[in-house]
Amino acid sequence: MLQPKRTKFRKMHKGRNRGLAQGTDVSFGSFGLKAVGRGRLTARQIEAARRAMTR
Repeated sequence: MLQPKRTKFRKMHKGRNRGLAQGTDVSFGSFGLKAVGRGRLTARQIEAARRAMTR
């Protein structure tokens, strides 16, 4: 998993996940993930999706 090396604390505050999504266009490549609803993704989930798309 990718993790920043130099941060003061490993865990960040959650904050709020409101509003409309921005950046819904695929900026590079031909495939991408699009969220249907709001929620949180872990780094493991993002990495698993990235590996599945590259295969």
